[in-house]
Amino acid sequence: MSTSAEDHRTRSRRRGAQLEEAILAAALAELQESGYAALSMEAIARRAGTGKASLYRRWDSRAALMVDAVHALAPRPADIPDTGSLRTDLLEVLRRTAEVLAGPAGEALRGLLAEALPDARRLAELRGRSRGSTRQLMRQVVERAAARGEIPAGSVRPSRMDVGAAILRSRVLVDAEEPDELMIVEIVDEILLPMLRALPEPPAPSL
Repeated sequence: MSTSAEDHRTRSRRRGAQLEEAILAAALAELQESGYAALSMEAIARRAGTGKASLYRRWDSRAALMVDAVHALAPRPADIPDTGSLRTDLLEVLRRTAEVLAGPAGEALRGLLAEALPDARRLAELRGRSRGSTRQLMRQVVERAAARGEIPAGSVRPSRMDVGAAILRSRVLVDAEEPDELMIVEIVDEILLPMLRALPEPPAPSL
C-alpha cells in the first residue's frame, strides 16, 4: 500500500472540534488553490484526510461549509483592544475586517454571493447562516464609546452597526477595490463618526 499520502481511514480517528478544524482548514486551502467555482466536497475531504460522509454529517452543502470556514477567520470581540478612543477602535475593527476580506474569506464570499444572488431561496439561506460577527465587534466598540461619553447613548442603534462593514464589503467584494488604509480612514471619518455622533431624527408625527 502506498504511503505517499496518509489514508483517511487512519486520520479519521480525529473527532469533534479537531476534525472540524482540519476540514475548515482544508476547505480554505482548497479554495486558494482551485477557486470557488472548482471547489468540491470530495476535494476538501481528500485534503482533510477524511471521508466525504464526515463533511455531510456536519454541512449539508458546500455553501454551508464555506460560511463556517469564513466565520472561523473572522475577528472576535476579544481581538479588539479598548484603545480609549472610538475613532481608533473603529479603525481597528475595519482594518481587521479588511484583512479578512482581502484573503481566502473574501474569495469564498464572492463565490457564495455569485451562487446565491440569482436564487432568492439560496440568498435567504445565506443570510440566515450569517452570524453577525462584524456587527458584534461594532456594537462592542460603540457601546464602550457611549459609556465613556464620546457619543450619545441614544445614537447606538442596531441599524447603524452594519454600516461600516457593509460599505467595506461592497467596495472590496463588489467593486473589487483594494482595501487600503485610505479607504478605511475615509469610511470611519466621513461616515461612521458623523453618524454615531448624531442622534437619530425623531419619527415624523402621524397625520
